[in-house]
Amino acid sequence: MNATLWRQDTKVRFPVSAAQQRHDVRSRLYLCVEHDGVAGYGESAPQPSELNGDAGILDVIEELRIFVLPQLRHILTREGTAPSWTRVARFAGARAASQPAVALVEMALLDRELRAASRALTSLWPPQYDTPLQSTVSLLDDDEWSLAPQVARVRVKTSSARPSDVALRRLATLNAPVLLDFNCRGESDAHVLEQVRMVSAVAELVGVEQPYAVGNVVDAARLAEQLRVPLSIDEGVRSRRDVAQIVRYHAAEIICVKPARVGGLANARTIIGEARDAGLRPYLGGFFESPFGRAVNTQLANHCVDEPSDLSPVAVVLEGADRESD
Repeated sequence: MNATLWRQDTKVRFPVSAAQQRHDVRSRLYLCVEHDGVAGYGESAPQPSELNGDAGILDVIEELRIFVLPQLRHILTREGTAPSWTRVARFAGARAASQPAVALVEMALLDRELRAASRALTSLWPPQYDTPLQSTVSLLDDDEWSLAPQVARVRVKTSSARPSDVALRRLATLNAPVLLDFNCRGESDAHVLEQVRMVSAVAELVGVEQPYAVGNVVDAARLAEQLRVPLSIDEGVRSRRDVAQIVRYHAAEIICVKPARVGGLANARTIIGEARDAGLRPYLGGFFESPFGRAVNTQLANHCVDEPSDLSPVAVVLEGADRESD
């Protein structure tokens, strides 16, 4: 087996500022796994550094080298063939970097398996929906906003600071419903409710996302009772157990499921199905993936998600790649 890892740094054409981070340059990891003359490719786009429970890119690279790829080689040596992509989720450990690292390997093995069988991804996940698109903009800076054509919902980044009058006037120009995203930086119920009041006065507000810290379902549930719109959990969705806690505490109506965050496509599909069965509205989130990664996510979304999702292309202006072989 040959495994080749690339890191590609991309400059985002339309930067987006979040409460604790500015998304202007993002990095993507690509992995090629080749065995018996058939190669498969995977992608993951980790955070630049650790934030809100998500691992930074250097930790993900280390996780791949020390833990995940050695497990893959061990199975191949023992069994004489590459393992099915469906087994890779079991490689994950308790470390934050483990989930995106496993997701990268899983996608590469899935791609290899499909290529070896001359099958399309739609044969595995037949489309059932034409999943609507969600775009993301920010109230926190003056950069140009870019919306996907025919966008069904706009996620609007905010923070603990009061939105400026200029930001609110820009918000009023949107012709799509708004999901107000605090990225774990809501100060209190009163603070969040005041921003909700301000945004609702100028835009069609349809939800509030991740106001409090990861795992804080108690405060989220209390706030949800006071909101006239649904509450959404993003950073707090990392496993099936997280979804069970959200349901138990009535902490949200909407959840964002990011394949890299939950350990891959198989886990994402399972979590989405269980969330829907529990009456939640899951959508598929993203981490600034390339057209390749977004295409794979779109196939999964069209199979099991009817909520607006992060599937539109990410515009970039500069790309470079460093390659490492193993």
